[in-house]
Amino acid sequence: MNAETPRTPESSDLGRHTLAEIVSQPDIWAAAYALLAEQSGALVAAWQRAQPRQVIFTGCGSTYYLARTAAAVFQGVVGVPARGLPASELALYPEQTFADPAQTLLVAVSRSGTTTETAAALDSFRRAGGRHVWGITCHSETPVADESDFVLLTDMAQEHSVAQTRSFSTMLLMAQGMAAVVGDAGVTALAVLPDAGRRLLEFTYGLATQWGSEVGLDRFFFLGSGPLYGIACEAALKMKEMSISHSEAYHVLEFRHGPKALVDDSALVVGLLGQRGLRHEAAVLLETAEMGASTLVLVPGRSGAGHVTVHLPDDLPWWAMPVLYLPVVQVMALARSRHKGLNADAPRNLSAAVHLDRAAFGPG
Repeated sequence: MNAETPRTPESSDLGRHTLAEIVSQPDIWAAAYALLAEQSGALVAAWQRAQPRQVIFTGCGSTYYLARTAAAVFQGVVGVPARGLPASELALYPEQTFADPAQTLLVAVSRSGTTTETAAALDSFRRAGGRHVWGITCHSETPVADESDFVLLTDMAQEHSVAQTRSFSTMLLMAQGMAAVVGDAGVTALAVLPDAGRRLLEFTYGLATQWGSEVGLDRFFFLGSGPLYGIACEAALKMKEMSISHSEAYHVLEFRHGPKALVDDSALVVGLLGQRGLRHEAAVLLETAEMGASTLVLVPGRSGAGHVTVHLPDDLPWWAMPVLYLPVVQVMALARSRHKGLNADAPRNLSAAVHLDRAAFGPG
């Protein structure tokens, strides 16, 4: 699978950069993994210098959802308490987010490295007494990179498109690798992701395009729990950004508690399921199917009877898996965008980074 993927008749050149960026991900992941392996010693040394009692991951929009997943992975692998928070919360409500700044590691995630709220969060953290800041970004010589003590740079994942695809997945891979290196969990598990991603794109591109182009669907629900909740949020955001469609994200079992009222035969419910809660989570998908919804399940292994299912590898540790759920939902969002005659490269009302008056976030 590569950027020469045959185009569907309705696609023309709409979203051509987004398509190229989606299908390039396996190669970009391989480059990122090589860089991560080179930096593993420096990463361990930086962690030993910081020795934090908690870790806060932060970002805006997509990178906030990345922060949610990264925090869940980090706490699960390393055992150090971790949270994922929007940068604006850190900038505006520091007393409610920094319990012990001097003993906290703040990890700022930003594709551009210039988003104002993220830079303001670093200012707020420093003013509160925070000493240790790391960055994950696709651009060097930017505020996030310049103001971080240690940087995982993913410049190979830079994008033309506004909506994040390969930048998100590559920065997530770096965050997963950071947890594996610090937690001594065997970072080499990530080495198989490029080949797994290529196979996934090859075998699911048609299916994801079909679902994205389905005319009878007018609402999309993405369900994920644990580290996959952040991925569900990102999937819903991609559908909104690229195709201007109604989409929502929920923890899997929370879908029963009110949101299922929206389910009918015009809904697609996509379950991003893991092995730990599979029995309980699969039951939710069965219930939504009985209510008339179309259901698509992404799950490790051969589970998923009764649904259209994408089978993910089942021989990887749980913490290495989140990035593999992304290509299918990205292609689906792109296909819906093209079907509606929209340009996913430049969604309406959006820009690649939000720039505000950084001074306005100062104390006062």
